[in-house]
Amino acid sequence: MATTDAEVERVRALVATVPAGRVVTYGDIAAAAGLSTPRTVGWIMRTDSADLPWHRVIGAGGKPAAHLADRQLRLLAAEGVPIHDGRVDLRAARFPLP
Repeated sequence: MATTDAEVERVRALVATVPAGRVVTYGDIAAAAGLSTPRTVGWIMRTDSADLPWHRVIGAGGKPAAHLADRQLRLLAAEGVPIHDGRVDLRAARFPLP
């Protein structure tokens, strides 16, 4: 099933609410947006997130995508997100979505 414009806008709006120093997972966004899979969020983030705080969206295990890891971890660390051994401390930094 194709992703609708409304779904894309819901994901974008949710990502925009994540404040500096906090993170959410792809699954958090999917659940809050009513999507069936976090993969849809990943697709949206890959194709339509240049103007969003994309670096605040990470995998469920706290690890960034391998191809973005250095840049993403550097941006998160600059915001004060706790990082240990290349993983974000989700207990400390996870932002609760509505």
